Amino acid sequence: MILRIVILSGCLILSAVFVAGASKTEIVPARESLANFPLALGEWNGRNLPAFEPEILAVLGVDEYLSRVYQSGQSIASLYIGYYESQRQGDTIHSPMNCLPGSGWEPLSQTYLSIPVGTDTTGPTSIIVNRYVIQKGLDRQVVLYWYQSHGRAIANEYRSKIFMVYDAVRLNRTDAALVRIVSPYMGTDSGAEGRAADSAVAFVKAMFPLLDRYLPS
Repeated sequence: MILRIVILSGCLILSAVFVAGASKTEIVPARESLANFPLALGEWNGRNLPAFEPEILAVLGVDEYLSRVYQSGQSIASLYIGYYESQRQGDTIHSPMNCLPGSGWEPLSQTYLSIPVGTDTTGPTSIIVNRYVIQKGLDRQVVLYWYQSHGRAIANEYRSKIFMVYDAVRLNRTDAALVRIVSPYMGTDSGAEGRAADSAVAFVKAMFPLLDRYLPS
């Protein structure tokens, strides 16, 4: 296990050095601003959450972000998208699980989840995402997240770094985004987790087909 961690760490360091050292001006593709992402998504209606404080933005290093909460009946899902035009200069995407413990949230369980998102032959028919249950005090939430880059939805952080280097060489692009959906438990009964997960999945199905307009392939 220790050897594997050392190897992975070495690969990430070498990747960072390679990407940062690339001399060509990076291609930044045209895209629509996240500010124009719809507030109405089928039966879901959203509102913007308060803007992040400057110190939080400095840590995130994002070029643009979206932070909203959506509701459909009794279902609630918060959406965060953090977009990076380039990851060559040290502003790279990190797992939300590195940050949540610092704000008091502790992970209780983790798995991968496959979500059907459509049947369009130009895009994926299903995506695999991270599924976490987190807790702070008596509150629990289901968290779904993935890394979106060039039409790919990638759950694994190491695979996202490998694709970053691959696309830097192949396309001269390192733009990517973190997409995170959080749905709180509604109630304390045994079915609360299932309902929260169902809400999060339903919201992913509603929003995913629109992502290519804002996170270019």
